[in-house]
Amino acid sequence: MDANIVVMGTESVGKSALTVRLLTRRFIGEYGDIESIYSHSFMVDERRTTLNIWDSPCSEDLSVETSLFEKKVQWADGFVLVYSICDRASFNAVSRLIQTIKSTKDYLNADKAPIVVVGNKRDLHHRRTVLSEEGRLLALNTGCHFCEVSAADNYHSVLMMFHGLVGRIKGAKLTTKRPLGFKGIVKSMSAVFARRRTDSF
Repeated sequence: MDANIVVMGTESVGKSALTVRLLTRRFIGEYGDIESIYSHSFMVDERRTTLNIWDSPCSEDLSVETSLFEKKVQWADGFVLVYSICDRASFNAVSRLIQTIKSTKDYLNADKAPIVVVGNKRDLHHRRTVLSEEGRLLALNTGCHFCEVSAADNYHSVLMMFHGLVGRIKGAKLTTKRPLGFKGIVKSMSAVFARRRTDSF
């Protein structure tokens, strides 16, 4: 089974650290805010599952990248929306992002996809500005799932979060959809970046 997952969040919330933690078991704290695509295979319930993970920065002005955003929404079987428990603005951005994903899905008449709201940096509880209850309530009110993790401290919780999402994707039977392949993704990203370079001259 293949599962396409888009990981999104504002800058410095640890979305790339979560993804790399899953892939390598290691924690690396510093990343540039760039688009990256990864592929990772592992066994779930004695079946080989391949995760295609699109690690994507989240622009506050989504209209700037409407075309690419729509392609992400079409491609994704599931979403991981990451905020930092130490950054309320990142939590508010996830709240807006949920609504944008849902409305885009409706507009494109696309299949519904499971969404996991992830509060990262649980190890920095002394700097917490977003309560666990707020994350749970947001997920409950929007039909999403919720968990708190620490990419820095705990590989197992990150692994379980992704495994849980794969299980929900399986349950939603989104594999009947024909998503964009990797070539389509790379072409879409290249077109957007080429347009940005042209616009900057």
